[in-house]
Amino acid sequence: MSTLLQLRAFVAVVETGSFTSASRELGLSQPAVSRAVAALEKELALPLLVRERGGVSLTEAGELALGHAREAVSHLTAMRKDVAALAGSLTGTLTLASLPSVTGTLVAPHVREFRERHPAVAVRLLEGSEEEVRDWLDRGAAEAGVVSLPVKGLESAVLGDQDMIAVVPADSRLAGWDVVDYVELAKEPFVRSTGGCAEAFTPVAQSIGVDFDVAFEARGLSAVLEIVRAGLGVSILPSAGLPDLPDGVVIRPLTPTTVRNLGVAVSASASAPARAFLQQIVELGL
Repeated sequence: MSTLLQLRAFVAVVETGSFTSASRELGLSQPAVSRAVAALEKELALPLLVRERGGVSLTEAGELALGHAREAVSHLTAMRKDVAALAGSLTGTLTLASLPSVTGTLVAPHVREFRERHPAVAVRLLEGSEEEVRDWLDRGAAEAGVVSLPVKGLESAVLGDQDMIAVVPADSRLAGWDVVDYVELAKEPFVRSTGGCAEAFTPVAQSIGVDFDVAFEARGLSAVLEIVRAGLGVSILPSAGLPDLPDGVVIRPLTPTTVRNLGVAVSASASAPARAFLQQIVELGL
């Protein structure tokens, strides 16, 4: 019978891209990881991975097995955590997916509180775009994630709001305006953040018939600010969580007023740590 170690080793090798990286993630020796995967392949009577100098790739059998392995690891891990929770001590790992623009402001305080409440739970933090967060939640790579509200198909709790603002070069014609509107921003080259901000302002722009001329894309807020500082475009970013503004960049209120409503979501099969984190969001939001 396949063991949890074999399944975890197989999933880790695929997700990290190599046996060496998987061994570091699992805290095992590389030979131990190799033996675990080889034992799984022997049981299934087909190779799951193609070992290459540059890493590994999945065989056709590996493609079929990966989804089942992830699901099995998720369920077995959740079972252990839930049973341990009956003893009054929450254990295990919480994998939390966040958006770069909110990790330091809205998420970090909750993580700190959660670790104080549940010191035996390890917290693993992932950052990505909102599309990536939803994908991680859907396939079980993350147990809880920050998403825009409302969200369908997932249990969620309100995390907080972010006001969106216009970001323009200091020598721009818009820098002297008290308030900047979407129509005027759309006349300039646009720098779009791929960290999740666009989901907040794109529907507003579409509702008033504005289409931004996207000249550049960058995930990190600092990168967006540096592109604006160079005079290469304008942007819309959240007012909370911005790094220190570099010289040559100014921010202005945006009209129509645009607010990003954020929450933390978990799936129906979320583990005890994920549900405890969601409950903490609910409690602290009251």
